Amino acid sequence: MAGASTPYNGACKPHHIQQYWMKRLNLLPLALLTSLCAASYILGISHHHGGGGGGGSAALTAVPCRDSIAAEHGFGEATALDFAAHHAAGELAVSAAEAREFPACDARYSEYTPCEDRDRSLRFDRDRLIYRERHCPEKGEQLKCLVPAPPGYRSPPPWPESRGAAWFANVPHKELTVEKAVQNWVKVEGDKFVFPGGGTMFPNGADAYIDEIGRLIPLRDGSIRTAIDTGCGVASWGASLLSRGILTMSLAPRDTHEAQVQFALERGVPAMIGVLASNRLPFPARAFDMAHCSRCLIPWHLYDGLYLIEIDRILRPGGYWILSGPPINWRRHWKGWERTQDDLNSEQSTIENITRSLCWKKIKESGDIAVWRKPTNHIHCKITRRIFRSPRFCPADSSPDAAWYAKMEPCITPLPQAHNIKQVAGGELARWPERAAAAPPRIVRGSVAGVSAEAFAEDAAAWRRRVGFYKAAAAEQLRRRRNVLDMNARLGGFAAALVGEPVWVMNVVPTAAPVDTLGVIYERGLIGTYHDWCEAMSTYPRTYDLLHADSVFSLYKDRCEMEDILLEMDRILRPEGAVIFRDDVDILVKVKNVADRMWWESRIADHEDGPLVREKLLLAVKTYWTAQDQNQDQ
Repeated sequence: MAGASTPYNGACKPHHIQQYWMKRLNLLPLALLTSLCAASYILGISHHHGGGGGGGSAALTAVPCRDSIAAEHGFGEATALDFAAHHAAGELAVSAAEAREFPACDARYSEYTPCEDRDRSLRFDRDRLIYRERHCPEKGEQLKCLVPAPPGYRSPPPWPESRGAAWFANVPHKELTVEKAVQNWVKVEGDKFVFPGGGTMFPNGADAYIDEIGRLIPLRDGSIRTAIDTGCGVASWGASLLSRGILTMSLAPRDTHEAQVQFALERGVPAMIGVLASNRLPFPARAFDMAHCSRCLIPWHLYDGLYLIEIDRILRPGGYWILSGPPINWRRHWKGWERTQDDLNSEQSTIENITRSLCWKKIKESGDIAVWRKPTNHIHCKITRRIFRSPRFCPADSSPDAAWYAKMEPCITPLPQAHNIKQVAGGELARWPERAAAAPPRIVRGSVAGVSAEAFAEDAAAWRRRVGFYKAAAAEQLRRRRNVLDMNARLGGFAAALVGEPVWVMNVVPTAAPVDTLGVIYERGLIGTYHDWCEAMSTYPRTYDLLHADSVFSLYKDRCEMEDILLEMDRILRPEGAVIFRDDVDILVKVKNVADRMWWESRIADHEDGPLVREKLLLAVKTYWTAQDQNQDQ
């Protein structure tokens, strides 16, 4: 066949017109036809640029970035694109409901946490604190308004100054300063809260307390990177560990004491609302190198050790559990704790028995601190089931990583198979900071569907390039940020590319994601959580400075309403906080329409690979306003 071996060059194929018709072709009609086409083209151009009349197609025109956004918010590097449909056809007109701005919520909702709402929680069982778990509003109960910042709200001080101070106006609660005055948790000085670093069990400060722990386990050699602090207070333990290269997920319910998690987040310390009750914590198995409880009020000795079994699930092979406070060192403290010696002795004996049944080894009890270690594999533990008939190992077909609204199970989560007693089950992790770039054992072992070590390396390189592009397109936005949320983290490449920057990233693996990658993220020395974006997140309003939404709306298309996800993003984003959306251009046009109604400033920009890529970026900034501003407007 003619032309069959000719490479395709991307141009249109020529039409072969028979010579017979070429000879018969009259040139005069052809010239007339050409003139008419040219006139029609010129008329069309003048009509378009004149701005009059309606057309039947969408204008796809590059326009300069608005001065207010470019100058004020640092979005001046990439050209803004206008993908709005300029139609007059009735069927394409935007409805009045779609065009109007969202109203502000009443000022009483300034600290609204939809899935941990106090009033709603009272409908649920108080046994085992089940009422403090997530209980989200039904479809008809969801607020369709913008949660306001309190009057006088100010952007937090820059890191690391924020670690020791927060603005009083941002969290206007003095209750904790009164309740915990003796323990030196937090004080009010002028218009600021200051955090001296004290705690119930560390009156000499968190640093001195951590130094004591450091004499029992290695805190500075990079082998311990991820930690969880249950019942975290104002997160002074997690804040102090940051200087040692340890990233802590600080966890507390809403609210044992007023606004403790909110204080942590205002300080720029990783934290989220959570409680050990009936559901598993929203983390994968083998996530944390270290777990900590300092007088956290969790009844470890009750419910047949169910809460310690859950800690065992999320601890890495060889991970540590640290307990201070009741019942540790009860012989010294029993009078101050206002409990009997027999009661405290019985509680500690029960905890010791539970930890032995989990095959943990007690490393040391020194003063007010006790440390246990989880085995590096389960070879010996399986043998000891002849002695400890409870708890049994979970069935082989159970999912150790299933944690979204999954009930805790009274069984030991089995570690991956080990071939000898010295082998670390699941694979040994590199030390930090090498851990961030090393191929995670889950990928090396082939446990993550469709992801090889080579694909992981390519993904890491791609995200380094993308973050470099973000820094060029929105340099000022990235410079001023501390608390960052990646709403669809995939392999954690975005967060890994920010290692070394003065930020921390909460990596979310959506429950709708086709592949569960949160275990990989933790094996990189990063932290995160499972979440369903059809629901509100377990955090306070104004938690994050920067949101990164990579293909979130493609993922949730037809699952829930776009505006509900965007309203939740507005709730958890600080005034003047930024959002980087990455998605298909058609979806981003719809997102921008909703974002503009939320009083955000936004613009669409090209993909880092150029204008021919359908995937685009939407760069947005939440404008500053408070409940006071709204009251004055009204």
